[in-house]
Amino acid sequence: MNKGELVDQVHQKTGITKKQVDSVIAATIETIMDSVAEGDKVTLVGFGSFEPRDRKAREGRNPKTGEKMEIKATRIPAFSAGKLFKDQVSSETE
Repeated sequence: MNKGELVDQVHQKTGITKKQVDSVIAATIETIMDSVAEGDKVTLVGFGSFEPRDRKAREGRNPKTGEKMEIKATRIPAFSAGKLFKDQVSSETE
């Protein structure tokens, strides 16, 4: 599902105009991204949590040449699914 399909689904479930749904989804995503970028954890109960995680510097290899190289430490966004989300996905495969 892409963003357009998500907008259509929310529109059908709520009756809100597609333009309003698109604005709300865009604002939600932007707010989550801004909060995580600032170092905060965003928890949506039942759905999951978004948080920044620090990766330590490590040694890697250049895939073309095979020579060793240093990979810098960095901060990455991470998502952990909530229990309700996990349960729903696992019940769909049974």
